[in-house]
Amino acid sequence: MLRHEEKLSVCSKLSYAIGGAPNQVASSATAFFLQIYLLDIAQITPFHASLVLSVGKACGAIADPIAGFFISKSKWTKIGRLMPWILGCTPFIMASYFFMWYLPPFITGRVVWHLAFYSLFQALTTLFQVPYCALTMFLTPDQKNRDSATAYRITVEALGTLIGATLQGQIVASAHASKHCSQNSSVGFLNSSSLQQNSSGILSLTHGRNVYMIAAGVIGGIYLFGIVILFFGVKEKDDPYALSSDKTVPFFKGLRLTMKCGPYMKLTASFLLISTAVQLKQGNFVLFCTHAVNLRSHFQNLVMTILVSAVLSMPFWQWFLKRFGKKEAAVGISWMIPFVIMLVTVPKLTVAYAAACVSGLSIAASLLLPWSMLPDVVDHFRLQNPHSTGHETIFYSSYVLFTKMSAAIGLGISASSLE
Repeated sequence: MLRHEEKLSVCSKLSYAIGGAPNQVASSATAFFLQIYLLDIAQITPFHASLVLSVGKACGAIADPIAGFFISKSKWTKIGRLMPWILGCTPFIMASYFFMWYLPPFITGRVVWHLAFYSLFQALTTLFQVPYCALTMFLTPDQKNRDSATAYRITVEALGTLIGATLQGQIVASAHASKHCSQNSSVGFLNSSSLQQNSSGILSLTHGRNVYMIAAGVIGGIYLFGIVILFFGVKEKDDPYALSSDKTVPFFKGLRLTMKCGPYMKLTASFLLISTAVQLKQGNFVLFCTHAVNLRSHFQNLVMTILVSAVLSMPFWQWFLKRFGKKEAAVGISWMIPFVIMLVTVPKLTVAYAAACVSGLSIAASLLLPWSMLPDVVDHFRLQNPHSTGHETIFYSSYVLFTKMSAAIGLGISASSLE
Protein backbone atom coordinates (compact mmCIF):
# COMPACT_ATOMS: atom_id res chain seq x y z
CA MET A 1 0.00 0.00 0.00
CA LEU A 2 1.39 3.38 -1.03
CA ARG A 3 1.87 5.72 1.90
CA HIS A 4 0.05 9.05 1.74
CA GLU A 5 3.26 11.08 1.76
CA GLU A 6 4.51 9.14 -1.27
CA LYS A 7 1.48 10.04 -3.38
CA LEU A 8 1.90 12.91 -5.80
CA SER A 9 -0.62 15.70 -5.54
CA VAL A 10 -2.00 17.47 -8.58
CA CYS A 11 -0.04 20.53 -7.48
CA SER A 12 3.23 18.57 -7.50
CA LYS A 13 2.50 17.11 -10.94
CA LEU A 14 1.66 20.54 -12.34
CA SER A 15 4.77 22.05 -10.78
CA TYR A 16 6.92 19.32 -12.30
CA ALA A 17 5.30 19.80 -15.71
CA ILE A 18 5.60 23.60 -15.64
CA GLY A 19 9.30 23.32 -14.76
CA GLY A 20 10.10 21.78 -18.13
CA ALA A 21 7.81 23.96 -20.25
CA PRO A 22 10.31 26.86 -20.73
CA ASN A 23 12.71 24.54 -22.55
CA GLN A 24 9.95 23.65 -25.02
CA VAL A 25 8.91 27.30 -25.41
CA ALA A 26 12.48 28.30 -26.23
CA SER A 27 13.12 25.30 -28.46
CA SER A 28 9.92 25.94 -30.42
CA ALA A 29 10.76 29.62 -30.89
CA THR A 30 14.26 28.71 -31.99
CA ALA A 31 13.10 26.00 -34.39
CA PHE A 32 10.60 28.26 -36.13
CA PHE A 33 12.44 31.61 -36.14
CA LEU A 34 16.20 31.29 -35.69
CA GLN A 35 16.90 30.57 -39.35
CA ILE A 36 14.87 33.52 -40.61
CA TYR A 37 16.47 35.72 -37.92
CA LEU A 38 19.95 34.76 -39.08
CA LEU A 39 19.07 35.48 -42.71
CA ASP A 40 16.93 38.62 -42.37
CA ILE A 41 18.19 40.35 -39.22
CA ALA A 42 21.75 39.10 -38.72
CA GLN A 43 22.11 39.08 -42.52
CA ILE A 44 24.50 36.17 -42.77
CA THR A 45 24.63 33.87 -45.78
CA PRO A 46 22.40 30.77 -46.06
CA PHE A 47 25.49 28.55 -45.87
CA HIS A 48 26.62 30.14 -42.60
CA ALA A 49 23.07 30.00 -41.23
CA SER A 50 22.89 26.26 -41.92
CA LEU A 51 26.36 25.90 -40.37
CA VAL A 52 25.17 27.60 -37.17
CA LEU A 53 22.11 25.35 -36.95
CA SER A 54 23.88 22.06 -37.71
CA VAL A 55 26.89 22.65 -35.45
CA GLY A 56 24.61 23.82 -32.64
CA LYS A 57 22.52 20.65 -32.90
CA ALA A 58 25.69 18.56 -32.91
CA CYS A 59 26.87 20.25 -29.71
CA GLY A 60 23.54 19.40 -28.08
CA ALA A 61 23.88 15.75 -29.09
CA ILE A 62 27.49 15.53 -27.86
CA ALA A 63 26.44 17.03 -24.54
CA ASP A 64 24.03 14.14 -23.80
CA PRO A 65 26.57 11.47 -22.78
CA ILE A 66 28.75 14.13 -21.14
CA ALA A 67 25.78 15.27 -19.04
CA GLY A 68 25.01 11.67 -18.11
CA PHE A 69 28.62 11.12 -17.09
CA PHE A 70 28.87 14.08 -14.71
CA ILE A 71 25.35 13.81 -13.28
CA SER A 72 25.84 10.10 -12.51
CA LYS A 73 28.77 11.08 -10.27
CA SER A 74 26.73 13.60 -8.29
CA LYS A 75 26.28 13.24 -4.54
CA TRP A 76 23.04 13.65 -2.65
CA THR A 77 22.48 17.19 -1.29
CA LYS A 78 19.82 18.83 0.85
CA ILE A 79 17.75 19.61 -2.24
CA GLY A 80 18.46 16.30 -3.99
CA ARG A 81 20.92 14.91 -6.51
CA LEU A 82 19.36 16.17 -9.72
CA MET A 83 17.81 19.45 -8.63
CA PRO A 84 21.18 21.27 -8.18
CA TRP A 85 21.96 20.61 -11.85
CA ILE A 86 18.59 21.95 -12.94
CA LEU A 87 18.91 25.07 -10.79
CA GLY A 88 22.57 25.65 -11.58
CA CYS A 89 22.33 25.63 -15.37
CA THR A 90 19.10 27.69 -15.66
CA PRO A 91 20.75 31.16 -15.28
CA PHE A 92 23.32 30.23 -17.93
CA ILE A 93 20.56 28.98 -20.25
CA MET A 94 18.76 32.31 -19.87
CA ALA A 95 21.95 34.25 -20.61
CA SER A 96 22.93 32.14 -23.63
CA TYR A 97 19.40 32.33 -25.03
CA PHE A 98 19.34 36.12 -24.67
CA PHE A 99 22.73 36.64 -26.34
CA MET A 100 21.83 34.16 -29.07
CA TRP A 101 19.21 36.69 -30.25
CA TYR A 102 21.43 39.73 -29.61
CA LEU A 103 22.73 41.41 -32.77
CA PRO A 104 26.35 42.45 -32.14
CA PRO A 105 27.49 45.81 -33.56
CA PHE A 106 30.30 44.20 -35.58
CA ILE A 107 29.58 42.39 -38.86
CA THR A 108 32.56 40.16 -39.59
CA GLY A 109 32.23 38.12 -36.40
CA ARG A 110 28.45 37.63 -36.34
CA VAL A 111 28.65 34.04 -37.57
CA VAL A 112 31.05 33.12 -34.76
CA TRP A 113 28.91 35.01 -32.23
CA HIS A 114 25.65 33.24 -33.09
CA LEU A 115 27.40 29.89 -33.53
CA ALA A 116 28.98 30.14 -30.09
CA PHE A 117 25.82 31.11 -28.21
CA TYR A 118 23.53 28.74 -30.09
CA SER A 119 25.92 25.85 -29.42
CA LEU A 120 26.16 26.88 -25.77
CA PHE A 121 22.37 27.09 -25.55
CA GLN A 122 21.95 23.60 -27.02
CA ALA A 123 24.53 22.11 -24.65
CA LEU A 124 23.03 23.82 -21.58
CA THR A 125 19.47 22.78 -22.42
CA THR A 126 20.74 19.20 -22.58
CA LEU A 127 22.32 19.68 -19.16
CA PHE A 128 18.87 20.80 -17.98
CA GLN A 129 16.76 18.21 -19.81
CA VAL A 130 18.63 15.07 -18.74
CA PRO A 131 18.27 15.55 -14.95
CA TYR A 132 14.79 17.01 -15.40
CA CYS A 133 13.53 13.93 -17.25
CA ALA A 134 15.33 11.58 -14.85
CA LEU A 135 13.65 13.39 -11.95
CA THR A 136 10.52 11.35 -12.76
CA MET A 137 12.15 8.36 -11.06
CA PHE A 138 12.64 10.32 -7.83
CA LEU A 139 9.20 11.89 -7.47
CA THR A 140 7.51 8.72 -6.26
CA PRO A 141 8.14 4.95 -6.39
CA ASP A 142 4.57 4.35 -7.58
CA GLN A 143 4.28 3.50 -11.29
CA LYS A 144 0.79 4.99 -11.76
CA ASN A 145 1.83 8.26 -10.15
CA ARG A 146 4.93 8.43 -12.36
CA ASP A 147 2.85 7.75 -15.46
CA SER A 148 0.46 10.50 -14.44
CA ALA A 149 3.33 12.94 -13.83
CA THR A 150 4.78 12.05 -17.23
CA ALA A 151 1.40 12.72 -18.87
CA TYR A 152 1.25 16.13 -17.17
CA ARG A 153 4.80 16.87 -18.36
CA ILE A 154 4.21 15.87 -21.98
CA THR A 155 0.93 17.81 -22.09
CA VAL A 156 2.48 21.00 -20.75
CA GLU A 157 5.53 20.58 -22.99
CA ALA A 158 3.27 20.26 -26.04
CA LEU A 159 1.45 23.36 -24.84
CA GLY A 160 4.83 25.05 -24.41
CA THR A 161 5.68 24.24 -28.02
CA LEU A 162 2.44 25.88 -29.10
CA ILE A 163 3.04 28.91 -26.88
CA GLY A 164 6.63 29.31 -28.09
CA ALA A 165 5.70 29.38 -31.76
CA THR A 166 2.70 31.66 -31.18
CA LEU A 167 4.35 34.07 -28.73
CA GLN A 168 7.53 34.51 -30.74
CA GLY A 169 5.53 34.89 -33.94
CA GLN A 170 3.29 37.59 -32.52
CA ILE A 171 6.22 39.62 -31.15
CA VAL A 172 8.54 39.46 -34.17
CA ALA A 173 5.98 39.43 -37.01
CA SER A 174 6.29 43.19 -37.56
CA ALA A 175 10.05 42.87 -38.13
CA HIS A 176 9.63 40.82 -41.27
CA ALA A 177 6.52 42.65 -42.44
CA SER A 178 8.24 46.05 -42.25
CA LYS A 179 11.27 44.68 -44.04
CA HIS A 180 9.20 43.46 -46.97
CA CYS A 181 7.23 46.71 -47.06
CA SER A 182 10.39 48.77 -47.24
CA GLN A 183 11.64 46.63 -50.10
CA ASN A 184 8.41 46.84 -52.07
CA SER A 185 8.03 50.59 -51.62
CA SER A 186 11.25 51.25 -53.51
CA VAL A 187 10.06 49.58 -56.72
CA GLY A 188 9.66 52.19 -59.46
CA PHE A 189 11.61 54.89 -57.60
CA LEU A 190 15.14 53.52 -57.79
CA ASN A 191 16.67 56.70 -59.19
CA SER A 192 15.07 59.13 -56.76
CA SER A 193 14.80 57.31 -53.44
CA SER A 194 17.95 55.25 -52.90
CA LEU A 195 18.81 57.27 -49.80
CA GLN A 196 15.31 56.76 -48.38
CA GLN A 197 15.59 53.03 -49.10
CA ASN A 198 18.88 52.81 -47.22
CA SER A 199 17.54 54.72 -44.22
CA SER A 200 14.35 52.66 -44.28
CA GLY A 201 16.43 49.47 -44.34
CA ILE A 202 18.45 50.67 -41.33
CA LEU A 203 15.29 51.52 -39.41
CA SER A 204 13.76 48.16 -40.34
CA LEU A 205 16.89 46.32 -39.15
CA THR A 206 16.91 48.28 -35.89
CA HIS A 207 13.24 47.50 -35.33
CA GLY A 208 13.83 43.83 -36.07
CA ARG A 209 16.73 43.69 -33.63
CA ASN A 210 14.62 45.32 -30.92
CA VAL A 211 11.57 43.05 -31.27
CA TYR A 212 13.74 39.92 -31.24
CA MET A 213 15.42 41.15 -28.06
CA ILE A 214 12.00 41.74 -26.50
CA ALA A 215 10.97 38.19 -27.43
CA ALA A 216 14.20 36.81 -25.94
CA GLY A 217 13.57 38.72 -22.70
CA VAL A 218 9.99 37.45 -22.45
CA ILE A 219 11.03 33.82 -22.93
CA GLY A 220 13.88 34.32 -20.47
CA GLY A 221 11.25 35.45 -17.95
CA ILE A 222 9.32 32.23 -18.64
CA TYR A 223 12.47 30.27 -17.72
CA LEU A 224 12.64 32.12 -14.40
CA PHE A 225 8.96 31.48 -13.70
CA GLY A 226 9.26 27.78 -14.54
CA ILE A 227 12.30 27.11 -12.37
CA VAL A 228 10.74 28.87 -9.36
CA ILE A 229 7.58 26.75 -9.70
CA LEU A 230 9.64 23.56 -10.05
CA PHE A 231 11.87 24.26 -7.05
CA PHE A 232 9.08 25.15 -4.62
CA GLY A 233 6.48 22.70 -5.96
CA VAL A 234 8.54 19.50 -6.31
CA LYS A 235 10.51 17.55 -3.74
CA GLU A 236 13.12 15.11 -5.00
CA LYS A 237 13.14 11.86 -3.00
CA ASP A 238 16.14 9.63 -2.47
CA ASP A 239 16.32 6.35 -4.37
CA PRO A 240 13.80 4.08 -2.59
CA TYR A 241 15.45 0.95 -4.04
CA ALA A 242 19.00 1.78 -3.01
CA LEU A 243 20.60 -0.07 -0.13
CA SER A 244 22.71 1.83 2.38
CA SER A 245 25.77 -0.20 1.41
CA ASP A 246 25.36 0.35 -2.34
CA LYS A 247 27.98 2.30 -4.26
CA THR A 248 27.41 4.32 -7.39
CA VAL A 249 28.32 2.37 -10.52
CA PRO A 250 31.06 3.98 -12.67
CA PHE A 251 29.63 5.67 -15.74
CA PHE A 252 31.16 3.46 -18.44
CA LYS A 253 30.35 0.28 -16.55
CA GLY A 254 26.78 1.53 -16.10
CA LEU A 255 26.65 2.37 -19.82
CA ARG A 256 27.68 -1.18 -20.69
CA LEU A 257 25.02 -2.55 -18.36
CA THR A 258 22.30 -0.37 -19.88
CA MET A 259 23.31 -1.38 -23.41
CA LYS A 260 22.91 -5.03 -22.34
CA CYS A 261 19.41 -4.39 -20.97
CA GLY A 262 17.10 -6.11 -23.46
CA PRO A 263 13.89 -4.16 -22.71
CA TYR A 264 15.75 -0.84 -22.94
CA MET A 265 17.32 -1.67 -26.28
CA LYS A 266 13.99 -2.86 -27.69
CA LEU A 267 12.25 0.30 -26.47
CA THR A 268 15.00 2.52 -27.86
CA ALA A 269 15.17 0.76 -31.23
CA SER A 270 11.41 0.77 -31.75
CA PHE A 271 10.93 4.41 -30.85
CA LEU A 272 14.04 5.45 -32.78
CA LEU A 273 12.29 4.17 -35.91
CA ILE A 274 8.91 5.58 -34.88
CA SER A 275 10.37 8.96 -33.99
CA THR A 276 12.23 9.10 -37.31
CA ALA A 277 8.98 8.42 -39.17
CA VAL A 278 7.14 11.08 -37.17
CA GLN A 279 9.96 13.59 -37.79
CA LEU A 280 9.72 12.88 -41.52
CA LYS A 281 5.99 13.38 -41.47
CA GLN A 282 6.18 16.60 -39.45
CA GLY A 283 8.92 18.06 -41.59
CA ASN A 284 7.27 17.32 -44.93
CA PHE A 285 3.57 17.79 -44.18
CA VAL A 286 3.72 21.58 -44.44
CA LEU A 287 6.03 21.40 -47.47
CA PHE A 288 3.62 19.05 -49.20
CA CYS A 289 0.59 21.20 -48.39
CA THR A 290 2.40 24.36 -49.47
CA HIS A 291 4.04 23.26 -52.71
CA ALA A 292 2.34 20.06 -53.88
CA VAL A 293 -1.34 20.80 -53.27
CA ASN A 294 -1.27 24.62 -53.30
CA LEU A 295 -2.51 25.22 -49.73
CA ARG A 296 0.10 27.89 -48.98
CA SER A 297 -2.41 30.24 -47.35
CA HIS A 298 -3.47 27.54 -44.88
CA PHE A 299 -0.11 26.18 -43.73
CA GLN A 300 -0.05 28.21 -40.47
CA ASN A 301 -3.54 26.99 -39.58
CA LEU A 302 -2.55 23.42 -40.41
CA VAL A 303 0.47 23.62 -38.09
CA MET A 304 -1.73 25.07 -35.33
CA THR A 305 -4.25 22.26 -35.89
CA ILE A 306 -1.55 19.64 -35.39
CA LEU A 307 -0.25 21.28 -32.20
CA VAL A 308 -3.69 21.93 -30.68
CA SER A 309 -4.81 18.39 -31.49
CA ALA A 310 -1.68 16.98 -29.82
CA VAL A 311 -2.23 19.06 -26.67
CA LEU A 312 -5.93 18.27 -26.34
CA SER A 313 -5.46 14.53 -26.92
CA MET A 314 -2.92 14.02 -24.11
CA PRO A 315 -5.58 13.39 -21.42
CA PHE A 316 -7.24 10.88 -23.72
CA TRP A 317 -4.00 8.95 -24.20
CA GLN A 318 -3.32 8.97 -20.46
CA TRP A 319 -6.77 7.47 -19.88
CA PHE A 320 -6.14 4.95 -22.67
CA LEU A 321 -2.85 3.88 -21.07
CA LYS A 322 -4.57 3.20 -17.75
CA ARG A 323 -7.58 1.48 -19.30
CA PHE A 324 -6.03 -0.70 -22.00
CA GLY A 325 -2.26 -0.68 -21.45
CA LYS A 326 0.81 0.90 -22.99
CA LYS A 327 1.48 -1.58 -25.77
CA GLU A 328 -2.10 -1.28 -26.99
CA ALA A 329 -1.77 2.51 -27.07
CA ALA A 330 1.12 2.20 -29.53
CA VAL A 331 -1.45 1.39 -32.24
CA GLY A 332 -2.55 5.03 -32.08
CA ILE A 333 0.75 6.15 -33.57
CA SER A 334 -0.26 4.53 -36.87
CA TRP A 335 -3.62 6.33 -37.09
CA MET A 336 -2.15 9.10 -39.20
CA ILE A 337 -0.94 6.74 -41.96
CA PRO A 338 -4.28 6.24 -43.81
CA PHE A 339 -5.09 9.95 -43.58
CA VAL A 340 -1.72 10.95 -45.01
CA ILE A 341 -2.21 8.48 -47.87
CA MET A 342 -5.69 9.90 -48.41
CA LEU A 343 -4.25 13.42 -48.59
CA VAL A 344 -1.78 12.33 -51.27
CA THR A 345 -4.53 10.71 -53.36
CA VAL A 346 -7.24 13.31 -52.61
CA PRO A 347 -5.45 16.66 -52.12
CA LYS A 348 -8.38 18.65 -50.76
CA LEU A 349 -8.47 21.27 -47.99
CA THR A 350 -10.89 19.26 -45.82
CA VAL A 351 -8.69 16.17 -46.13
CA ALA A 352 -5.62 18.25 -45.16
CA TYR A 353 -7.30 19.47 -41.97
CA ALA A 354 -8.49 15.94 -41.15
CA ALA A 355 -4.95 14.63 -41.69
CA ALA A 356 -3.57 17.42 -39.47
CA CYS A 357 -6.03 16.64 -36.69
CA VAL A 358 -5.35 12.89 -36.71
CA SER A 359 -1.62 13.54 -37.01
CA GLY A 360 -1.82 15.50 -33.78
CA LEU A 361 -3.37 12.46 -32.08
CA SER A 362 -0.60 10.18 -33.36
CA ILE A 363 2.17 12.62 -32.47
CA ALA A 364 0.79 12.92 -28.93
CA ALA A 365 0.91 9.14 -28.55
CA SER A 366 4.47 9.02 -29.92
CA LEU A 367 5.54 11.66 -27.39
CA LEU A 368 3.82 10.19 -24.34
CA LEU A 369 4.48 6.46 -24.77
CA PRO A 370 8.31 6.28 -24.67
CA TRP A 371 8.62 8.61 -21.67
CA SER A 372 5.90 6.60 -19.91
CA MET A 373 7.58 3.26 -20.63
CA LEU A 374 11.14 4.36 -19.85
CA PRO A 375 10.64 4.43 -16.03
CA ASP A 376 9.25 0.87 -16.24
CA VAL A 377 12.40 -0.23 -18.05
CA VAL A 378 14.55 1.42 -15.38
CA ASP A 379 12.56 -0.39 -12.67
CA HIS A 380 13.14 -3.69 -14.50
CA PHE A 381 16.86 -2.95 -14.60
CA ARG A 382 16.85 -2.16 -10.87
CA LEU A 383 15.25 -5.51 -10.09
CA GLN A 384 17.83 -7.32 -12.22
CA ASN A 385 20.71 -5.29 -10.71
CA PRO A 386 19.68 -4.52 -7.11
CA HIS A 387 23.15 -3.33 -6.05
CA SER A 388 23.59 -0.96 -8.98
CA THR A 389 22.68 2.69 -8.32
CA GLY A 390 23.09 6.02 -10.06
CA HIS A 391 22.26 4.68 -13.51
CA GLU A 392 19.01 6.61 -14.07
CA THR A 393 20.72 9.54 -15.79
CA ILE A 394 22.59 7.09 -18.03
CA PHE A 395 19.30 5.68 -19.27
CA TYR A 396 17.80 9.11 -19.81
CA SER A 397 20.85 10.76 -21.39
CA SER A 398 21.24 7.83 -23.79
CA TYR A 399 17.58 7.98 -24.75
CA VAL A 400 17.73 11.76 -25.33
CA LEU A 401 20.76 11.14 -27.56
CA PHE A 402 18.82 8.55 -29.56
CA THR A 403 15.86 10.92 -30.02
CA LYS A 404 18.23 13.56 -31.38
CA MET A 405 19.72 10.97 -33.69
CA SER A 406 16.24 10.21 -35.00
CA ALA A 407 15.71 13.91 -35.74
CA ALA A 408 19.04 14.05 -37.59
CA ILE A 409 18.20 10.90 -39.56
CA GLY A 410 14.78 12.31 -40.43
CA LEU A 411 16.29 15.59 -41.62
CA GLY A 412 18.87 13.74 -43.70
CA ILE A 413 16.31 11.48 -45.37
CA SER A 414 14.02 14.45 -46.00
CA ALA A 415 16.78 16.59 -47.51
CA SER A 416 18.01 13.80 -49.78
CA SER A 417 14.46 13.01 -50.91
CA LEU A 418 13.81 16.61 -51.87
CA GLU A 419 16.90 16.90 -54.06
